[in-house]
Amino acid sequence: METDHLVVAAASLAQGGAWCEQVLGVTPLPGGKHALMGTHNCLLNISSALYPRCYLEIIAMDPEAPPPGRARWFDLDQPALQQRLQDGAGLIHWVARVPNLDAALAQCRSEGVDAGEPVAASRGALSWRIALREDGRRLKREALPVLIEWGAAHPCDQMPASGVQLLALEARDGLRARLATPRGEIVLEQIG
Repeated sequence: METDHLVVAAASLAQGGAWCEQVLGVTPLPGGKHALMGTHNCLLNISSALYPRCYLEIIAMDPEAPPPGRARWFDLDQPALQQRLQDGAGLIHWVARVPNLDAALAQCRSEGVDAGEPVAASRGALSWRIALREDGRRLKREALPVLIEWGAAHPCDQMPASGVQLLALEARDGLRARLATPRGEIVLEQIG
């Protein structure tokens, strides 16, 4: 299991982009839409020697998308999180890359953890399988990540260096990420 990406939620992508510029000192790249979830995102390569092929995803509900007919990922439908995002964007979760999602989920089940079921998704040249819980909830126990298995391509393969690098990630009772940025070292702590 490797750290794949950090998830920053925002009330809107405009709010998330402004947060990125203010906090990290850089402008994120446009991402795309997730029709399956009614969300859209922008991205930032935060790869480093310790965290290769790692990025930051800023995600928000897509106001142009129809309701997905299921709970959105990362608790985005939860009123408490939506209320908190009115005060500004913030780090809400992380995603870990695994080589075999089915095997990783079987391991989780054997340990009594409901990490969800594999769901296939794609956008452009990217395809992946991600573990989604039916209720869309994050695994908060010990800040367990959402699990993802990428196809042939990874988002970082096409992203330029951003000037931001992930230096350390702690996931215990909460999430704490330390990053090198054009504004110096900063620490992001999990909200919501």
